[in-house]
Formats: sequence, C-alpha cells, structure tokens
Amino acid sequence: MKTWIPDNRVFAYLNWKQVDALPRDKTLLILPTGAIEQHGPHLPIAMDTLAANLLLGRALQLLPEDLPIYALETICYGKSNEHIGFPGTITMSASTYMSVLHDIGASIAASGFKKLLFFNCHGGNTALNDVMARDLRAEFGLRTFHMGGSAGAQFEGLNPQEKKYGFHAGEVETAWLLAATPELVDTAAYTSNYIAKIEDENILSPEQGAVNFAWLTRDIAASGVLGDPTPATAENGEKWIAACAAKAAKALEAAYHYENLYKP
Repeated sequence: MKTWIPDNRVFAYLNWKQVDALPRDKTLLILPTGAIEQHGPHLPIAMDTLAANLLLGRALQLLPEDLPIYALETICYGKSNEHIGFPGTITMSASTYMSVLHDIGASIAASGFKKLLFFNCHGGNTALNDVMARDLRAEFGLRTFHMGGSAGAQFEGLNPQEKKYGFHAGEVETAWLLAATPELVDTAAYTSNYIAKIEDENILSPEQGAVNFAWLTRDIAASGVLGDPTPATAENGEKWIAACAAKAAKALEAAYHYENLYKP
C-alpha cells in the first residue's frame, strides 16, 4: 500500500534493541485505522487507508526530528458494513475490529509503552475507536487518544452542503487523491448524491444530530457516492492536505507532551 509515512517514523523498521532503548513513558505510538470499501466509481476501494497514510505521513514530516513518535502499521480493514453489497467492500464485525485494537493495545502495554493514539480516516470506525480508547485506558493504564485524520482542519472554500453531508467519496476525498495519486481517480465517472440537504433539516439526522437514524449506502445512492466530487481540484486537495497535516502535527505533539491530570 502506498504511504507517505517517513521511514524514520515507522515503528516496524526498528529492531528490538532499538525499541528497547525508547523512553517507555514518553514515546507516542500511533495506530492509523482505515478501510477497504467502495468509494463510488471514481475512487479506489483503498481510499480511507490511503488517506490515513497520506495525512499522517504529512503530519509526521512536520514534527521535530528528536521526538520519539512512531507510526504502527495501518489497519487497512475496518467496520464497513454500511457499504456492504458493493463489490470490493471488505468489512470486519464490530467485535472483531475491537478485538484487534484490544490485542494491539495489550501488546503495547506488555512492552512497557504508555501512550497510544488512534488516527482514524474511516467514519465507520469512529465510535469503536472511542470505545477502545477508553477500554484500553481502563484495562492497561495506557494514555490513549483518538482523532480523525483531518484533526479539526477547516476546509476553506468548501460549500456548506458539501461540508456537512459530503462525507463519502465527495469533494474533499477526491481532491486529496487528485493531489496525491491522480492516477487513481477516474474523473470521467463522477456522480453526486446527498443523504440530506441542509435546507431541509429536521429533528432526524443521518449524522451528528439530536436524533440520528441508521443508514446504509445502498439506501441512498446506487453509485455509492455521498457528496459531490465534481468541483474537486488538485490545488484544493494540496491546500486541504497541508491544513490537515498542520493541525494533526500539533495534536501529535500535544499527545506526546501530555501527562495525566490526576495520578492516584
């Protein structure tokens, strides 16, 4: 899988003596989480995994060289059952996915490390990462963190409809790949679909509302696209990648320097 993570930040490239020499209480280990699932007819099924490698890699390039911050290998498969029925979608069950995160956390704790951050680029993983961050904190005493790949960046120039409801294979994801791997984008195959419109909002919402309803992609869009990729440009893609990387780099440094506010 293509990655932008610098070699000197890849945990798996260390030998065990080098790992043993790392400061256990300060070293920050990052677990990127993505997915292999349909992203419409114009983007590859590896979109979310590519995004995790891209955004984390660009963020790591901004960090001071001397900080012991390392990326674990990206988990390519996630909980993607919202896209089941589309060819190419490979999904774990929630229990399997959480078991994988649990066992990775257990291994990290057994090696004496104290800090683990989930860096997520697939919406279907978000709730499970949140649960596992708390569970690993409770069971092993790990200082855990979870964040989205965009790290709270504002997508300058994105229209309000796309910003709220363009959350799968829309303008942002398409722009990212136009900037990073344009050969993987089929610009002749764009389609546009929205799960809701901001002018028609009511109490029931697909995401982040007072009352959320469960949805499957096939309920909404035969093409698998939730958003509008048509306005996407490589220029905006590079601008948005840089904005996400800058925010993520600050968050990673903050996690590295974080100490428990309460110590029993």
